[in-house]
Amino acid sequence: MDEQKFDIDVDKVVKHWIETLDDDYETMLSLYNSKSYGWCLFLGHISIEKLLKAYFVLKNKTHAPFTHNLYRLAELNKLELSEEFSDWLDKITSFNLNARYDDYKREFYILCTKEFTTIWIENIKTIRLWIKQML
Repeated sequence: MDEQKFDIDVDKVVKHWIETLDDDYETMLSLYNSKSYGWCLFLGHISIEKLLKAYFVLKNKTHAPFTHNLYRLAELNKLELSEEFSDWLDKITSFNLNARYDDYKREFYILCTKEFTTIWIENIKTIRLWIKQML
């Protein structure tokens, strides 16, 4: 991965990721309150992705990899994950695909009840706080 390193303003890039992820997180909460559960969970995924990328930039002093896979980002960050957090990252990654692609949307929107979404919002909050503490 060393051959991919570029001179970057690490503080500026990390600040950008954090500011945009905080906006996405607030939008996620607004979508939850407006009962737009599928898009709410999509933005939950985006906010965790950006947080993991901020951590990557901070740790590696280079741009984050182009992936939406949260488990892979955690792996690249060498984070020690519990089995539960590993499972959560895999599930949250699926919200990205399921909310975006027509093939999956209908089934996903049926799955996204208030109860389901509430559970996953709490899981996203837990992971978000865990990663933010490392920044």
